[in-house]
Amino acid sequence: MALIPSAGIERGALRILAARALRAFCDGFVAILLPAYLLALGHGTLEVGLLSSATLLGSALATLGVGAVGNRLGHRVLLLGAAILMAATGFGFAASESFWLLLVIAFVGTINPSSGDVSVFSPLEQAALAGMATDHARTALFARYSLAGSVFGAVGALAAGLPERLHLAVGMTPLGVMRIMFLFYGAAGVFVWWLYRALPRPPERAAEARQASLGASRSIVLKLAGLFSIDAFAGGLIVNSLLALWLFKRFGLSLSDAGAFFFCSSVLAALSYLAAVPLARRFGLLNTMVFTHIPSSVCLILAALAPGQAWAIALLLLRSALSQMDVPTRTAYVMGVVTPAERPAAASFTSVPRSLAAAASPALAGAMIAGGALSAPLLACGALKILYDLVLLAAFRKVDLR
Repeated sequence: MALIPSAGIERGALRILAARALRAFCDGFVAILLPAYLLALGHGTLEVGLLSSATLLGSALATLGVGAVGNRLGHRVLLLGAAILMAATGFGFAASESFWLLLVIAFVGTINPSSGDVSVFSPLEQAALAGMATDHARTALFARYSLAGSVFGAVGALAAGLPERLHLAVGMTPLGVMRIMFLFYGAAGVFVWWLYRALPRPPERAAEARQASLGASRSIVLKLAGLFSIDAFAGGLIVNSLLALWLFKRFGLSLSDAGAFFFCSSVLAALSYLAAVPLARRFGLLNTMVFTHIPSSVCLILAALAPGQAWAIALLLLRSALSQMDVPTRTAYVMGVVTPAERPAAASFTSVPRSLAAAASPALAGAMIAGGALSAPLLACGALKILYDLVLLAAFRKVDLR
């Protein structure tokens, strides 16, 4: 399957997919290294949760700002600014040891502790891509966008084992290697800036178009945003950084083993993105979202209760094969129930509640793990996600796409 289908999609979308792939590679190793890095600096389990919450909260506020000014400044300008912020974040993490300084950098920066893209980049890229595809090709384009993130995130997860490998091979300290990897994250931000710089400048639009916000679709978007926040709060309980921490604490996994697990998990998620397209054509966007998501949540609950490492890993991998089919379909669904003029605002206003809700839960999960309730975050996440799916199906099964 071609990365960019020839029919219905502009070639300029390739630059956004390339930027997404590079960012995902960095996110793949950062999410796993983050808890190990903080522990190596002498910080504790609770601090891992607090820092994860800070980065998600900062991303939510930045996304809210994007929703307010996105139509006036344009996607290209804001993406360039976000890339500069990514570079500063990587360099700042590499140079800092103080938890409070790291907390500030996490809040204002682009560190992503989760498997999905929760940064300010996401709504900007989604809104830009929505205008680069015809209606029939949009779901396929978003699937490839998600696929690029998942595949390169998987490779990035494997790179998380470099600190241990280089320590054994050449004697470098794991902490020193982790600092170098954060420097690489910063350098990647510079390259992402170059990719965005080559995007075509948007044409001048009328003042009323530049100021377009939510109109006729406001009530639908607000309902979706509220439901998505439940899903995001649940997902925040097991962002990759915390799931890695759970694996470290529960089974004593090494960085290399954790990287291998997240590699396999991301590959399975990538395959699920591809499967989402034909399933959505056959059964519809909403049905694909719900009826693949519920079994994945059941697998998560069973993994939390599993008697040993092998069963837990197998169930988590099965969950990965199912849980991400709702990502491209959810994005396409949101873009499909609003008018073209409302898409940037809809992308932002559905992303902000997700990020705000997700920001609250990592600190709670960190406190649970620190208090000895290791599996409580997984159980709570699975139960809340099942509730979300059932309510979403009941509320939107009769809503037609535009």
